[in-house]
Amino acid sequence: MSADFLIEPAVFLIDTLFSLYIFALLLRFLFQWVEADYYNPISQFLIKITHPPLRWLRRFVPAIGKVDSASLVLMLALQMLDGYLIFLLEGSALSPAGLAVWALAQLLGLLFNLYFFAILIRALLSWVSPGVYNPAASLLYSLTEPVLRACRRALPPVGGIDLSPLIPLIGIQLAKMLVLPPLQQLMALLS
Repeated sequence: MSADFLIEPAVFLIDTLFSLYIFALLLRFLFQWVEADYYNPISQFLIKITHPPLRWLRRFVPAIGKVDSASLVLMLALQMLDGYLIFLLEGSALSPAGLAVWALAQLLGLLFNLYFFAILIRALLSWVSPGVYNPAASLLYSLTEPVLRACRRALPPVGGIDLSPLIPLIGIQLAKMLVLPPLQQLMALLS
């Protein structure tokens, strides 16, 4: 059995573990940003698993107003480390600048996907089980309400049906098409 056989499972394992932790950091950052319920069990779980590295990093990277910059720095550093390990295992290399752009593109893609699916799930939940309390649904509401509130002003309910989720869903897909390809081209230039 050659070592090449183990590369794909190693890449999968590394990317999965890093992605899950980065996702937890992103959720913690966003929940803090939108002032979601701190005592929600899911919030408490995210705080417990992300607090140790953030506590240490906050000594060197202070918050800027409402922005927890230590979370942003940690997400970018972990995404860069993830990319470095994956590219190293696959036998390719990126310059540090190319790796930083790759990491930024990955984080923006994750943010776009998170909001797309959060808004989609919230819209579906409003049809299936409106008014039912659930800790996850509560956080989903906190995360998406600022975006949807602004969209409701632009597109009020029509005939009792709230079409406002269509605006951010279309906007997110457009943003993915307009923001991510230039970053990928920049990454190719820098590598």
